[in-house]
Amino acid sequence: MSVLLDGDPVAGRVTEERPHVQRPVRPRRVGEARRPPTRARVVAGRRRAPVPACAPRKVAPRWPWLAALGIAVALVVTGLGVFAQGMAEPVPEQTATVTVGAGQSLWDVAHEYAPGADADAVVARIEQLNNLTDAVVVPGLPLTVPVDAPAGS
Repeated sequence: MSVLLDGDPVAGRVTEERPHVQRPVRPRRVGEARRPPTRARVVAGRRRAPVPACAPRKVAPRWPWLAALGIAVALVVTGLGVFAQGMAEPVPEQTATVTVGAGQSLWDVAHEYAPGADADAVVARIEQLNNLTDAVVVPGLPLTVPVDAPAGS
């Protein structure tokens, strides 16, 4: 038969168990809330550290910047459009009557007789002068066309 004793492994001595000393439990006071044992007890005279302001951070509104940027872009685009219109030469005032050749369109006539002017504006002016409703023309048709003035006159 073998007996197991709780002993010191080195010396083989038996140690006495100390009896568990039970501390007295502080009685709860009236109105005191129960707290978990890991939470510190609030001691009279000590206050908690102040908590930093938890209010949300005020973000500066971005819409005025976006509106200003939109207005600036609109002004730049408008200015470039006005500048580009000033660069195109106007439709010539002087006109001549010409006959449309086979296979020619109003665009070809506009490029031939007013090469320095905007072709769209010249075609619109040809349609206005000849009361045309579409850009299709018949070969041999006489048309009144704006022409550039010769350099010598």
